[in-house]
Amino acid sequence: MNKETTEIVKGLLSSPQNVAIIGHKNPDGDALGSCLGLSFFLKSLGHKTTVVMPNDFPLFLKWMPGVDDIVIYEKEIEKSSELIDAADLVFTLDFNSLDRVGDLQKVLENCTAKFVMIDHHQQPADYAVATYSDVKMSSTSEMVFHFMDALGEAEKLSKEIAVNLYTGIMTDTGSFRFSTSSPTTHRVAAKLIEAGAESAIINQNVYDNNSPERMKLLGIALNNLNILPELHTAYITLTQKELDKNNFKKGDTEGFVNYALSVKGVVFAVIFIENKQESIVKISLRSKGDFSVNDFARNHYSGGGHTNAAGGKSSQSLNKTISEFISILPRYKNELTHA
Repeated sequence: MNKETTEIVKGLLSSPQNVAIIGHKNPDGDALGSCLGLSFFLKSLGHKTTVVMPNDFPLFLKWMPGVDDIVIYEKEIEKSSELIDAADLVFTLDFNSLDRVGDLQKVLENCTAKFVMIDHHQQPADYAVATYSDVKMSSTSEMVFHFMDALGEAEKLSKEIAVNLYTGIMTDTGSFRFSTSSPTTHRVAAKLIEAGAESAIINQNVYDNNSPERMKLLGIALNNLNILPELHTAYITLTQKELDKNNFKKGDTEGFVNYALSVKGVVFAVIFIENKQESIVKISLRSKGDFSVNDFARNHYSGGGHTNAAGGKSSQSLNKTISEFISILPRYKNELTHA
């Protein structure tokens, strides 16, 4: 965080504030970890905080310190709106455009509080009085650690903060497998472990809590794996019927796309998940090397993210979405061959 932004934030936090902390729609481990970690930190400085999420989050994250105090907008619309309207400051974490919060967007747009953004996605919008944006960071959770350090408050690192931030970093780096895991990321992780984040237990809580239905759904997803070797691409499809048959719950398909990316020779992997309730096909994209799925998602699927991990959506049917995807791919043959 640069000196100018640091000074602005210090000014904003110079007296006790009523703070709302917002994560993105369909919150993942980094959204939860960064928001909860920041909440515990700001409370330690004497501020009043509330974490608001647009909608619910997966069961495998519901053990994290502080989750019981999260207000879910989808379930408590009036309460969420009142909390945000009453805030002096609004921190938005792990997203950089207000259209990433679903129906909560209008509430934020009408809010008169000052906004602070902490995020690591590309092309941030200009809505905050203080923006801490760094696309090279492994995760927003890592950024919260550096945020604390920049404010000169690193000694406030508690076990609750450490557990949340470690969970966010671990999940957003694929357990430190992705190229965004820099030497600094590992040094931060070490400090979080020293502060009480037990890595083995966190791994077990996140990854070793699979329902039989989720494992069966993974089997179906792998059976639906399609490989296009000449384009170094693999994709997975899941229909609403397949999801319903296996008692799909939020978060059950988390990480499925990485199995497609793990296939030898594949540099571009996508999973297409039918969502009849929202009349869309949800799309998750992953890549290796220099092939930018952020650009691909922005160009074709109203989405975005990072160079090697992004998301998007299609309003067409699943079959039409797949057909269009296959028709688009040859345009990128040279990039995919040399990624």
